[in-house]
Amino acid sequence: LILAFVVWVLITFTVPETYAPTILARRAAKLRKSTADPSHVTEQDIDMRPLSERLGIFLIRPFQLLFRELIVFLISIYMSVLYGLLYMFFVAFPIIYQKRKGYSASSTGLMFIPLAVGVLLSAACSPWARLVPMMLSCWFIPMGLFIFAWTSYADLHWAGPAFGGFPVGFGFIFLYHSANNYHSYQHQAASALAAKTCIRSFWGAGVVLFTEQMYDRLGDQWASTLLAFIGLACCAIPFLFWVYGARIRQRSKYAYSGDDEDEAAASGSSSDVEKAKAPTNALEPTRTFEPA
Repeated sequence: LILAFVVWVLITFTVPETYAPTILARRAAKLRKSTADPSHVTEQDIDMRPLSERLGIFLIRPFQLLFRELIVFLISIYMSVLYGLLYMFFVAFPIIYQKRKGYSASSTGLMFIPLAVGVLLSAACSPWARLVPMMLSCWFIPMGLFIFAWTSYADLHWAGPAFGGFPVGFGFIFLYHSANNYHSYQHQAASALAAKTCIRSFWGAGVVLFTEQMYDRLGDQWASTLLAFIGLACCAIPFLFWVYGARIRQRSKYAYSGDDEDEAAASGSSSDVEKAKAPTNALEPTRTFEPA
């Protein structure tokens, strides 16, 4: 929590604003001040709905997106499963090294180093692309879990399960960045991310409650293998988006579709960037706000 607070303060005061409606609202305020002309307004300025109504929309929309939008639903399920696998993986380390191999807690903590190296390496080289990195990196997590599963015998060398953590950490961060970028919802992106965060947090908190019992019941190897097969089954989701993603977005009420730009180009209308730069009185965000 302390680290999160420090990072929040740094982000608040150092990262520039990127939300288009907020940028346009600030620009409109500057124009009103510099020209003494109150007609420079944005859609946010003329939105007369009461605060209670807007808050209701903002609180309900994440769940509307979750249950009505297939992309949000599948990404939320995928990230929830990955979070659950990661937290169960964390619980599995003490089971393997402390209970089975007799290591101390401090020695067991050192076994997380390969996983941390995988996380750092992935964070350093993750591109800002979306779907292709998901399709490539989704295999790392089940691969690492299979390595962890079948090298976790008490009489085998400690390095096997430890280095199984490297592909898990590498694949998880790669997938996390890619999934966050593959939202396709522009002004609804915050609601889509909120839905995903809510589901994954509840799932991640819940699965650790039965992880130890699962390992006792199934055995170390088959419990970890079960996690690997679950991760392997989820590898189908990025390929589903690759094949059907455009069709899903075209049928969506909220998702961004490339056809919007094609229609605008065909009709000869100016781009959103040009609209933002044009010195007109009515300033509009890049996409019209739609109440839920």
